[in-house]
Amino acid sequence: MRRNLLTHIAIPGYFFILSLVSYGQNANCLLLQKPSSSDIYNYSGDEQSGPVHLRTHRPIRVMVTDTLGNPVSGIAVSMDIISIPKGARGQAIEPVVPVTDTHGIATTYFTIGSKPGEYLLSAKTKQSCDQKLLTYHIIGRASNWVFMLVIGLLGGLSLFLLGMKMMSDGMQQVAGDRMRSILGALTKNRVVAVGVGAFVTMIIQSSSATTVMLVGFVESGLMRFMQTLGIILGADIGTTVTAQIIAFKITDYSLLMIAAGFLMTLWPRKQKLNQWGITLLGFGILFFGMDIMSGAMHPLRSYDPFLNYLLKLENPLIGILIGLIFTALIQSSSAFVGIIIVLSMQGLLTLEAAIPLLFGANIGTAITAILASLNAGQEAKKVAAAHTLFKVFGVLLFVAWIPFFAHFIEMISPKGDPGADRITHLAEVVPRQIANAHTVFNVLLTLIALPFTRFFGRLIERFWPKPKVTLPAPLRVKYLDNKLTSSPAIALSLSKQEVIHMGHEVQDMINDIILPFFTKENNVIKNIESKEKLVNFLRDRINEYLRDISRNNLPKDRVNEVFQIMYTVKELEQIADLVSKILLQRARLWIQQKKVFTEAGKKELVEYQVKAQKQLSRALEVFRDVNLEKAKAMKSKYKEYRHLALEMERHHFERLKEDIRQSVESSEIHLELLTVFRMIAGHATNIARSLLEWGVPGIPPSG
Repeated sequence: MRRNLLTHIAIPGYFFILSLVSYGQNANCLLLQKPSSSDIYNYSGDEQSGPVHLRTHRPIRVMVTDTLGNPVSGIAVSMDIISIPKGARGQAIEPVVPVTDTHGIATTYFTIGSKPGEYLLSAKTKQSCDQKLLTYHIIGRASNWVFMLVIGLLGGLSLFLLGMKMMSDGMQQVAGDRMRSILGALTKNRVVAVGVGAFVTMIIQSSSATTVMLVGFVESGLMRFMQTLGIILGADIGTTVTAQIIAFKITDYSLLMIAAGFLMTLWPRKQKLNQWGITLLGFGILFFGMDIMSGAMHPLRSYDPFLNYLLKLENPLIGILIGLIFTALIQSSSAFVGIIIVLSMQGLLTLEAAIPLLFGANIGTAITAILASLNAGQEAKKVAAAHTLFKVFGVLLFVAWIPFFAHFIEMISPKGDPGADRITHLAEVVPRQIANAHTVFNVLLTLIALPFTRFFGRLIERFWPKPKVTLPAPLRVKYLDNKLTSSPAIALSLSKQEVIHMGHEVQDMINDIILPFFTKENNVIKNIESKEKLVNFLRDRINEYLRDISRNNLPKDRVNEVFQIMYTVKELEQIADLVSKILLQRARLWIQQKKVFTEAGKKELVEYQVKAQKQLSRALEVFRDVNLEKAKAMKSKYKEYRHLALEMERHHFERLKEDIRQSVESSEIHLELLTVFRMIAGHATNIARSLLEWGVPGIPPSG
């Protein structure tokens, strides 16, 4: 029992003695670390760069502490060069063995050698607790580093913009039909309009392009100004998707995406695969351009004039102005936000400095719409004004709350590694914070402004100058917009609208041509002549527009659609020629003669004219709605009309047999009118046949 008690007393004493010995040994043990300062950027001097042959601008500092973290003075720190670029000469450390001051800091300078590249230095002491070396990386820059930085930025930015365009083009081709159907289903519902704007902008990757499209739609009369307001707000949300994608740091896989996208484009017969390949190729080129820009900007991490300039960006007015100007110059907020994110990936931007740049980019993106509306009408100018008003309103609303806004974004964003140094930490967390700030700003702006869109619309209409009353130009398209020919799906929709406009003019010609034969008045002749000129003008403009669309790399079904639209234009023009070149000439002669039709003859001609008009109306509906069932019904109707024409001719011959004077005198023109109206019905039926025989995108041909 006594032995066990002694054992229990002796063992704790033994561990106490061991602890004293261990503490005595560690008392002389020192720790080396890289010091940091909240007042001095890159205080340790690590990861700095400078021109070859010159001494580093900042000193290299090593902090020595004891195991309790207290600074230790008078300690010699040995500095060594452990790695240099191949062939480098003249590199040196001065002094090689610096001594710590009262703050435990040893200070030395490094002279960069003759070759650009990475120089690796080490620091150690004899009393170090850890045998691992404390290393410092110094980057030697070539004497022409500024030139290389500029061409790296320009080349990387060019690839970035090229990739964005390719990605946009590929996605438009993939989703062209859906985009067209969605644009065609626009409603007065503001929430639906926001969704439409966001979806379309996600596809074409540019809110500026969406707004320019809206300017064209309003200018052409396809939409009204008030319909565009919700779409504009949605477009601003859609464009933030690009920033979210860019914030994913997947540049390491950019070459893999380029290779995969290129391989997918090698099968041109597989259209969908080819289109997805173009999208992926553009995606890879975009990130490869980002990687080049990021590498080009790396020397700026230690370039004091640039870093001091970045500090000024935390002034909201300067940041907003810079963002506005740069976005207006490159005409793409997505591209400028991408550049901001690339800067942040190098740890060069804080979130509070990036937010004013984002605000400026959001205002600058409205400049593109303003430029697009300069030569447009008053309604189109209102669209550009609305876009600008929304953006300015949002920035004014948020600018006073930037610190609180930044804090909120930091709360909802990934935190990163808290133990990392300042630059590494910024590079890790700020890119995603910028993307989130861009998204949150536009979503909140939409939620705030959406209930007041009508108020904003009325405000613009109230203060907008009233247009001068001018006579409309006699020869003018209503829907075609040359700025949209690079978007085939939308441009073809506009082409179809213009063809329907042309068809309505032809209908008016058919409607009016019967009047001179019954009233003997020539007041409608000039109207028919002017409509004939307009029809010919529209024919030329539509065909020219379709040729411009065809210069893009169109898939086979799109080419068929272009041909089908051209065929419809030809049929409408031939109907117009039947009216203007045959019936109009007959009408002029008929007015000068004293011949008249019988009442029965008039009734038959009007009835058959109405049949021809109905067939043309059906053809335009089939063309507009791609209604194949109605197209098949039209073929049956035309057979009925041919039999009806024969029946009417038989009735006319019976009147001739009775030797009715009016029938005898009007026989030639009576039969010619019936024949021409039957030919008009035939050309209208041909429009339906073209859909059945050649098919339309997504619908197989049908007999």
